[in-house]
Amino acid sequence: MSLEQVKIIDIPTHEDNRGILSSIEQNIDIPFEIKRIFYVHHIKDKRGCHALIDTDEMLIPIAGSFKVRVYDKTASKIFSLNNLTKGLYIPRLIFLEMYDFTEDAVCLVLANYKYDPNQYLRNLEDFYSYIDNLK
Repeated sequence: MSLEQVKIIDIPTHEDNRGILSSIEQNIDIPFEIKRIFYVHHIKDKRGCHALIDTDEMLIPIAGSFKVRVYDKTASKIFSLNNLTKGLYIPRLIFLEMYDFTEDAVCLVLANYKYDPNQYLRNLEDFYSYIDNLK
């Protein structure tokens, strides 16, 4: 995978006099089937700090803001997430670090794989070694 595949996705949003509704449909609005949903909040330190072997994710800032640094084997890129109508799509085998959370930050995560601790490459050295061994 490469950083070119990491992208901001607009979440379909509809507004009328009652308010705003945003919805996400699997394989339509996001490029995968949703198998897991979770959220992180009351965050005191960096989160993420891993790559996932077979899991694609979408991060959505439901409240507050935070930054995400993503890495492939050759480069890194930073995204600032602060708009709940935009999510960050992160395909498998991209290392991510989430940081600089505001006090009220809540991050919703959609994933195409159920939790499996064996899916995680938990530091950059293991990530780079795994990528090198794929070739």
